[in-house]
Amino acid sequence: MELWIIFSVVAAAAQSVRFAIQKTLAADTLGPAAATWARFLWSAPLVAIGLWAYLTATGQTLPDLSLEFWVFGASGGLFQILATICTVALFRRRAFSVGITFKKTEVMLTALAGLVILGDVISTTGAAAIAVGFVAVLLLSSPPEGGSPFNAGAALGLLSGVFFALAAVTYRGATLSIEDADLIVTAGTTLTMITFLQTVMLGVWLAFRQPGQITETLKSWRRSGLVGVFSMIGSFSWFAAFSLQNAAYVFAVGQIELLFSLLIGRLIWGERPERRESVGMALLTLSIVTVAAVG
Repeated sequence: MELWIIFSVVAAAAQSVRFAIQKTLAADTLGPAAATWARFLWSAPLVAIGLWAYLTATGQTLPDLSLEFWVFGASGGLFQILATICTVALFRRRAFSVGITFKKTEVMLTALAGLVILGDVISTTGAAAIAVGFVAVLLLSSPPEGGSPFNAGAALGLLSGVFFALAAVTYRGATLSIEDADLIVTAGTTLTMITFLQTVMLGVWLAFRQPGQITETLKSWRRSGLVGVFSMIGSFSWFAAFSLQNAAYVFAVGQIELLFSLLIGRLIWGERPERRESVGMALLTLSIVTVAAVG
């Protein structure tokens, strides 16, 4: 098995575990915002240490960061915060595996965002896959008791995908603004700066709006700290895979996260997706993999 495939699977597994821990935190004492903040709070120092170690080992220094970098980086950080809050809030409404599937609409929406913002062309096959994905989302969002498929859970899932897509585009802009640095320093610097920005931005918001949640996050440091650890593992593994292989193939393999989320939901919470939801997840997985492969 090629190394990039191993990294992709590890990244997907780490991400599934992180979301599972965040769901548990959100179900107990932490709200969606605090459960999201925990990820940034504990992963920021780990990311910084990793970057410092690499710079020290290679004898390099931090690259110069332009205003363009900070504009793109801050925008991407805010979009990712909003996306993660929507995802954690979604876990309170729907099953864990369905929540992860909703979150995975980010792949399709990134293709659309690339077309609108960057002028990237979507092939006929890609457009057809996006249409299949829309049908899958309708299946997933339809409540068991019937009624309109356009419910609060669907809105949260789609918002999560939109914000993650916008974050991806702005992160790309931030990365492209860095000059005279190798790939690891460029990605590591971007990740470090944005993670610290996110920690500060969301921390300030919590301090003014939900100060008690900061205390709860610190009190639950054992579990919330694990969020940071798995976030770091996932981010590093995604980067390693991207450095070895085309991102389309990495994204395609990364969809194994859907299977991991099903397994976690079954083992931890005893969740059994309904037949309608299983069909929706299968269609959406097909759509995402197709878009990733042809995008």
